[in-house]
Amino acid sequence: MHEQMLYFLQQLLNGLTVGSAYALIAIGYTMVYGIIGMINFAHGEIYMIGAYIALITITGLATLNITFLPVVLVIALVLAMIVSSAFGWSMERVAYRPLRGGNRLNPLISAIGVSYFLKNYVLLAQGSRDIGFPLLIKGSWTFGDPNGFEANFSYMQLTIFIVTIVCMVALTLFISKSRLGRACRAVAQDLKMANLLGIDTHKIIAATFVIGSALAAVAGMLLGMYYGSIDPEFGFIAGLKAFTAAVLGGIGSIPGAMLGGIVLGVAESFTSAYLSTDYKDVVSFLLLILILLFRPSGLLGKPEVEKI
Repeated sequence: MHEQMLYFLQQLLNGLTVGSAYALIAIGYTMVYGIIGMINFAHGEIYMIGAYIALITITGLATLNITFLPVVLVIALVLAMIVSSAFGWSMERVAYRPLRGGNRLNPLISAIGVSYFLKNYVLLAQGSRDIGFPLLIKGSWTFGDPNGFEANFSYMQLTIFIVTIVCMVALTLFISKSRLGRACRAVAQDLKMANLLGIDTHKIIAATFVIGSALAAVAGMLLGMYYGSIDPEFGFIAGLKAFTAAVLGGIGSIPGAMLGGIVLGVAESFTSAYLSTDYKDVVSFLLLILILLFRPSGLLGKPEVEKI
């Protein structure tokens, strides 16, 4: 019985770890949808680019004999966020802004096109093979009987939890307290009225893409280290899972994106542990189907009321 509880605890920790990263990526989907009502299907590729930039930075610092861990991690994280944010801003400016206000299908097609472009861009630049990502944060706490099952809580998992919480708190304070955050809420509530009141809606929408891309880069670096390898397909499945998490929690709701990521990560972990890893993705998308059937607005989302 004791070993079963430890096994349950281990799977819960694993699920919370992956779910925290899903939540960071899902926020990008939910912020963009909340403001302009569009699903950015290229967001997973931004997450993948963030992971590659972090790895390239870590490798470059190693060749320069800069090995002090806090410095390496901070520089890699900052550069990944800057480059990913630049890609997010450019993507909004070039591929989405010219199509805004027209047929709603056009930005969707453009998003899919950008997704394939970015994936093939990285494929040509870095190759198609898996690339090992060094685990810089090593060590763990171990619980249980050394002669039986032992549950491990690694320093890497703790780091993911801490970074996720810090990002969530910082984003919540930004949205609720800052001038730009209040403008984001105003644009999300009524874009046309915000425009009439003098808010630069183009600037706010671009800022939303930048913020979402920066958070995706954080998740990319963290999960790159956690899984130990990355490849050009690294962002596709994670992007779909994060989109599922955003819909599960309530697309357009930031707390919903957080909750959806956690629920999805825990569901995947328990499915892999108690059923089979082959059913992990099946359960994830089964949750999406069920939530769309029985609660289309998501766990924390509010039903949309069409204005006439």
